[in-house]
Amino acid sequence: MRIGTISDLHIDRPSDYTEDEYAKHLALLVQQENLDMLIIAGDISNHYQKSYAFVKQMKALTGVDIRFIPGNHDYWSPEGQSTKDIHTFFLNQPEQLMGRPYIINDEWAIVGNSGWYDYSYANPKYSLEHLERRRFKGATWQDKVHVDWGMSDIEVLRKAAELAEKDLRQVGRRNIILVTHVVTDPSFKVPMPHLIFDYFNAYIGTSDFEPFYQRYPIHYSLMGHVHFRGEISKNGVQYKCVSLGYFREWRSKDIDKEIRHALKIIEI
Repeated sequence: MRIGTISDLHIDRPSDYTEDEYAKHLALLVQQENLDMLIIAGDISNHYQKSYAFVKQMKALTGVDIRFIPGNHDYWSPEGQSTKDIHTFFLNQPEQLMGRPYIINDEWAIVGNSGWYDYSYANPKYSLEHLERRRFKGATWQDKVHVDWGMSDIEVLRKAAELAEKDLRQVGRRNIILVTHVVTDPSFKVPMPHLIFDYFNAYIGTSDFEPFYQRYPIHYSLMGHVHFRGEISKNGVQYKCVSLGYFREWRSKDIDKEIRHALKIIEI
């Protein structure tokens, strides 16, 4: 089975390509690589309905199994819908992985969870009170503007971790492919010292998932959010950051080249 994973498509950000072109170019790569499944690890767009429409479009274009988890941008809503209502919308979709671990066979399973951030990746010189403001040097972390869970980020993350562990238990002793949106290993945070990200690394990842790698047979950990691409191996786990990222961040302006570079394929 060939499983491809990509994240942070951001199809509605300023770009030389239309939203339909993102779908067509990604679908072409799925077909060229003979994938059996594509997992999108969050941040498809800045609107939950547009993000889910993209998932359905990819299913129609490729004819393969498409799975996804929402990223923080997918929870944004210009119309002002409740974040909790958007979360419920996603949980009700059959293609998403939270609370729906995918059993591949007797040996392998996929567990997906958006996760959230717990401020642990920031420079410790910043207090919790300062980090909770989500404002630094005139810049605002935009989840502060577009997302309202009605609880603290730490509480959101704890609930996400509880659901993730429930799903990890559910798959038994199968080998696990864990897919998150946020970073779960500090190797992928923005290197410090850094003028801005000494602070903004607070919203990149979480330490709450770290115990899972000791408790469960996780072999692959796939993530996005930070807009880095790369992979490391640590304690028997292959960590892969699969972000396409904003158009302005691409190394080239060739969408096929960039999607191919971001997409990671696991063959089991």
